[in-house]
Amino acid sequence: MKLGVNLLCVGGMIDGQQLQACQIAVDHGYDGVEIPVLEGTPDDYGQLAKKLDDLALQRTCTAIIPRADADPTSADREIRARGITHLNWIVDCASALGAEIIGGPFHAPIGRFTGTGPTEDEWQRGAEAHHKMAERAAKQGMRLALEPLNRFETHFLNTAAQALRYIQMIDHPAFGIMYDTFHAHIEEKSQPEAINALSGHINVLHVSENDRGIPGTGQIDFDAIFRAAKQTGFDGWVVMEAFGAGVPELAAAMRIWRPMFESHEKLFRDSAAFIREKWARA
Repeated sequence: MKLGVNLLCVGGMIDGQQLQACQIAVDHGYDGVEIPVLEGTPDDYGQLAKKLDDLALQRTCTAIIPRADADPTSADREIRARGITHLNWIVDCASALGAEIIGGPFHAPIGRFTGTGPTEDEWQRGAEAHHKMAERAAKQGMRLALEPLNRFETHFLNTAAQALRYIQMIDHPAFGIMYDTFHAHIEEKSQPEAINALSGHINVLHVSENDRGIPGTGQIDFDAIFRAAKQTGFDGWVVMEAFGAGVPELAAAMRIWRPMFESHEKLFRDSAAFIREKWARA
């Protein structure tokens, strides 16, 4: 297992001002950091890579589809083309960063709904775009970890069963899933069963509490989740995700109206201790 921390709790664009958070991650034994890829250029992420190398931090990254006029699943050819251009930009930035895995909900714009579930045409367009993205990522030595979200954030991909079918449609060895315990807590009848269904296809395990605060302080049964993950043979990136006010627009979108943790120091320290202890016992 490699232990990581998602830095969206710190900011949306990680640069020199946020390096103190990276040092906190080092101090508490994290193997790496999950870097938001939301803006900037490949050169920006190349510069950040050098700073992370100095700290001996490995990295993954997380990305989204930021707006409805660049949706790779759209029926509109121009909108879809902008979406594919955005997916290519994600891969280029992640490569410059030296990321092992590109994770996140880079399938459809967050918060955009059609009033129904995903159509077959939407899935076909998405699968075509993500297959090409997987090919591009694989050529640069990376894998994908697409993240299903709960039904209140997207209509496109919500459950493990949907994720498994989507994996089969894309049919590329570099394509896999980011399994997030917060979203699954809402959508799945049984998290161990969902994890078992995705056996061999989870590239990142996101450890996120039901209130998006410090893992282990809420309702989610991480003992059962970690046992299930280890039983499938998973031994990859286990990344803690919590949300604060680091990205105001994201905090608003995630409905984070109150502090979820006292400080980044406490969040990083307590989460690392909790995850390592629970993982060892699983």
